[in-house]
Amino acid sequence: MSTPDLRKSDSTTSSPVPAPSPVDAPARTRAGTLVLGRLRALGGPLAGLILLVILLSVLSPYFLRAQNLSNIISQVSDIGIMAAGATLVILVGGIDLSVAAVLALTMMFSAWLFANVHLPWGLSMILGLAMGALIGLINGILTTYGRVQAFVATLATMSAASGFTLFITDGNTINGFPSWFDKFFNLKPGGIPLVGILLVVVYLVIGFWLKYRPGGRALYAIGGNEEVARLSGLPVKWSKTRVYMIAGALAAVAGWIDIAQLDSAAPTAGTGYLLNVIAVVVIGGASLAGGVGTMGGTFIGLLIIGVLNNGLSLLHVNSNLQPVVVGIVILAAVLSDRGGIRARGA
Repeated sequence: MSTPDLRKSDSTTSSPVPAPSPVDAPARTRAGTLVLGRLRALGGPLAGLILLVILLSVLSPYFLRAQNLSNIISQVSDIGIMAAGATLVILVGGIDLSVAAVLALTMMFSAWLFANVHLPWGLSMILGLAMGALIGLINGILTTYGRVQAFVATLATMSAASGFTLFITDGNTINGFPSWFDKFFNLKPGGIPLVGILLVVVYLVIGFWLKYRPGGRALYAIGGNEEVARLSGLPVKWSKTRVYMIAGALAAVAGWIDIAQLDSAAPTAGTGYLLNVIAVVVIGGASLAGGVGTMGGTFIGLLIIGVLNNGLSLLHVNSNLQPVVVGIVILAAVLSDRGGIRARGA
C-alpha cells in the first residue's frame, strides 16, 4: 500500500516574500547621501556645537534648563543679527569693520532724536534704521565705485561713526524710552524670547534669498570670481553695495535690541562686538576670501559663541580667561572645518 503524500501543494502553505522594489534602495541611498552631505558641509562647527552642549550639560546641572537656554538666545540675538549682514558682506569678498560702530551710532541717533528733538520713538527708530542703511551705502560706494579696499573704507567709516556718536550725545547715556518698546522686545511668546524669533526670521529670510533668488545666488558668483561675474552680466557693483546697506540696516535693528535689553542707549554700546561678529561668521564656515558661506553655518557659529560664553559663566571661569578659551575654540573650529570648506567650495 502506498503511503499518502502528506505534503500539500496548496499555495497557502508558503507565500513568497515580495522582493523589494528596485527603486526603493537607490531612493533611500540618495536621501541618506543628501542628509550626510548637508551635515558634512556644516563640518567642524556642528560637531563642535554638539560636543560643547554634551560637555556643558554634564558639567553644569543648570545648562539645559529652559530659562538658561532662553538666556543664551537673548544674549546672542544682537550679535547674531549683525552677523547675518556680515555674512553677506564676506560672501562677496568684502569686510565690514564698521558694523559695531554703526550699531552705536544708530541707537544713539534714534535716542537723540527722541530725547532732544522730541520726535516720536517709532519715527526715531525708522530714522535710525535709515541711518544704518546710509552708512552701508557709503561703504558700498567707497568699495565699488571708489575702488577703495573694503578694509580701509570701513575702517574710515568706523572711526567717523564712533566720533559722530560721541559728538551728538557728548558721551552721555540716554534713558526714558517708552514702556511699550521695552515690553515688546522682552516678550516671550510660548516661553521663547521674541528677539530669538526675530533672529530666526532674519536668518530664514536671508537664507531663502541666498538659496532660491537670483540676487542671492549672484553673491556666490561675485565672491568666487568678481571679473567672471561681471563678464556674465551680473550687476556686481550694485550687488556689493546692496549687501553693505543690508549690513548697516541690520546693525540698526541690533541696536533696537540693545536699547530694549538695557533700557538705555550708551555711546559705548557695541564695544567688543566686531570681533565676535566676524568670529561667528568664520566659525560658521564662511571664507574671508569670499564665495563660501551659508546662513545655517553662521547660525551654528553664533550658537557656539553663545553656548561657550554661557557655559564658562556657569562654571565660574575667571572672566579674564574667558576670551582666551573663546579664542582657542575659534581656532579649533576653523581648523577642523577645513574639510567642510573644501566640500562647500567644490
